[in-house]
Amino acid sequence: MNFVIVTGLSGAGKSQTIRFLEDFGFFCIDNLPPALIPKFAEICYQTGGKIEKIAIVVDIRGREFFNDLFMALKSLQSMGYNYEILFLEAKDEILVKRYKETRRNHPLAYDGNIFEAIRKERLKLNEVKKQAKHIIDTSDLLPRQLREELERIFVSGENFESLVISVQSFGFKYGIPIDADIVFDVRFLPNPYYIEELKRFSGLEENIREYVLSSAEAKEFLEKVTDLFEFLIPNYIKEGKSRLVIAIGCTGGRHRSVVLASEVYKRLKDNGHTVLINHRDISKDVSGEVGK
Repeated sequence: MNFVIVTGLSGAGKSQTIRFLEDFGFFCIDNLPPALIPKFAEICYQTGGKIEKIAIVVDIRGREFFNDLFMALKSLQSMGYNYEILFLEAKDEILVKRYKETRRNHPLAYDGNIFEAIRKERLKLNEVKKQAKHIIDTSDLLPRQLREELERIFVSGENFESLVISVQSFGFKYGIPIDADIVFDVRFLPNPYYIEELKRFSGLEENIREYVLSSAEAKEFLEKVTDLFEFLIPNYIKEGKSRLVIAIGCTGGRHRSVVLASEVYKRLKDNGHTVLINHRDISKDVSGEVGK
């Protein structure tokens, strides 16, 4: 039996997740008091295989009932029932934005302070997060991408990598992305801006890609950073990191950084990692990069 307990931060996507799991054939219950989980599991197991996939959402909406979760998990273990925990999270500013867009109140925002409510919730959920088998950071995920991740885990049965990698291209003239974990400067590469017939194109187009990647330095850069990430990523996962932002910058964020970010994205994705791509500044200066 596939018995999944879905939990995590309010606003991180649990409602969407439960809808997607229903689409995948799961019998789903939202906001079940944790004390009832062992009895419900027992009922499901007694169906003799008629109910094979179950997902239960448990979170701080349960107020005082949520404190019974760890006792319920111990009961499941003592009864010999296997389960796995799916934990959803997102960055504070993303959660605040989602609450403002939906005009809903955070369950712990008694005084209207959402940031303080999120801080309290993170502390309350810290222990259950440590027990989670799957951790998904939905900060940069579109609903379609969240569905794809859930399908990989619970339908295809592929090995799940809890680290979501975001590769960004950017222009130094517009500032380094504030959420970047690792920043690369590729302004050492030849600049297509100085080729009259190329400067109006972007790094998404084949002529720019060919020009940038024709450089021996670009090829060597890609080999070295790919090797670096294949070393770093397993170690980040081992330490519990759930989100990695790789920023690759050139002057205007339109040519060189776009090509290199796209190539890094492709290599990481081909190696089985969960990767997103974002070209932050590609449309800011349509005339091309300025200077070196």
